[in-house]
Amino acid sequence: MIRPRLLIRLTVIQWTLMRHGLDELLFATPWFKPLRFMLWLSPWRLLGRTRRSRGERLRQALEELGPIFVKFGQALSTRRDLLPEDVADELAKLQDRVPPFPGTQARALIEKALGKPVGELFLEFDETPLASASIAQVHPARLPDGKAVVVKVVRPNILPIIERDLEILHTLATLAEKASREARRLHPVDVVDEFDKTLHDELDLVREAANCGQLARHFAGSDLLYVPEVYWEYTQPNVMVQERIHGIPISDLAALRAAGIDMKALGERGVEIFFTQVFTHNFFHADMHPGNIFVSPETPAAPRYMAVDFGIMGTLTPEDQRYLAENFHAFFNRDYRRVAELHIESGWVPPHTRVNEFEAAIRTVSEPIFQRPLREISFGHFLLRLFQTARRFDMEVQPQLVLLQKTLLNVEGLGRQLYPDLDLWTTAKPFIERWMRERIGPKAALNTLREELPRALALLPELPRLTHEALSAQKRQAELLERQAQELRALRGSMERARRIGLQLTLLAITAMLLTLGLCWMA
Repeated sequence: MIRPRLLIRLTVIQWTLMRHGLDELLFATPWFKPLRFMLWLSPWRLLGRTRRSRGERLRQALEELGPIFVKFGQALSTRRDLLPEDVADELAKLQDRVPPFPGTQARALIEKALGKPVGELFLEFDETPLASASIAQVHPARLPDGKAVVVKVVRPNILPIIERDLEILHTLATLAEKASREARRLHPVDVVDEFDKTLHDELDLVREAANCGQLARHFAGSDLLYVPEVYWEYTQPNVMVQERIHGIPISDLAALRAAGIDMKALGERGVEIFFTQVFTHNFFHADMHPGNIFVSPETPAAPRYMAVDFGIMGTLTPEDQRYLAENFHAFFNRDYRRVAELHIESGWVPPHTRVNEFEAAIRTVSEPIFQRPLREISFGHFLLRLFQTARRFDMEVQPQLVLLQKTLLNVEGLGRQLYPDLDLWTTAKPFIERWMRERIGPKAALNTLREELPRALALLPELPRLTHEALSAQKRQAELLERQAQELRALRGSMERARRIGLQLTLLAITAMLLTLGLCWMA
């Protein structure tokens, strides 16, 4: 049962879709398909409002519906394996630009969260925000000791809006799964669940601060990536204070060149950061769009990245991590059969899939690409073509890999902008091969033994007691099984005796009936 407030919101959504000439989205659903003829009666169609492309109309409708739909469109834009190319291109243009809320309101929220006047908390505080997005906005400030910081403040009253629109998305996803087999294969409920979790994670700035701290520990002492310091004494769920960094925006190519930044090294180091986060740390920044990435001008020959906004971080299970690494390794070596086998072993395609047919489909997609110069190959788009091919074999969407696919596309797109000849394959292959040697094979076995040996030695003094307890438990189990076997034999004996008695009684009854019939006949 849809509650009245959700029904009102759904009405607004449908009205917005119709005004942007997206009536076909409504009438494509099984519930409204019989009324499809009404498309031609739409006043917006008659007024010629549909001359814009469908992708452009969808993007503008999402922008009008508000920040949650903008963020959902951004998330969808990363799933090019599910969308037509023209729609994906338009959704990629969605910008999370939201008018800021008043600085006086931000000041009041900070004072309520931290329990002191802003004048006591900061030496300086600018009520004009540096940036404003759908979840929060950022203000420059200075701590009492003069350190430059930024203050991130969650938008007031944003949670009820998020909950309302998420409930609508959950409702639509559930209806889609019930109505369409194709929709069920794409797991819309799981995709919305993942989006729901991501949004709620972004609302908790303490969680973001913890993510920032963990990423900083992973890259401590590294010249690849700098992570700004968090000031925990100034951090609450809706307010976070962080060191202010001064770098060149990664999208400002002219400024990077003017600073003498080695663009080839910058592109390659970005790829190295990505694979280090995914395969070494298993903790990766999953929102690596240009607005969140800066470059330090201090070491132009070995440029160092600087990152902000750690609300969305990704991890993988050890199984997915291993399967991905093996897939990359097999692709690099053009071992298509192993790629097909890995997809089946991981459960990404059904177990009844014919390996030979799947291998042939993968080879058809891959071989033309490998015949081109490596610098012309987009690994991200190659994976998308592979996923589209795998759809013919009922490959299911893997929600846990959505963030990784999005990040890989961001990284490669960013790298190509910085250095058009970036060769992701050559840069990544040595990393993957090293990871395979360390995690799979004799060296991996030795590393595991080295890690487990201290725990095994710690248990050694307890080994006699544990052995005695195990043997005692085994003896008790054997005795219990023997008792159960005896009871089962006794039960079988009772049943056999009852069967024999029943048979005897039946024969006796038949004999008596025959004697009675005989006597009656003789009489």
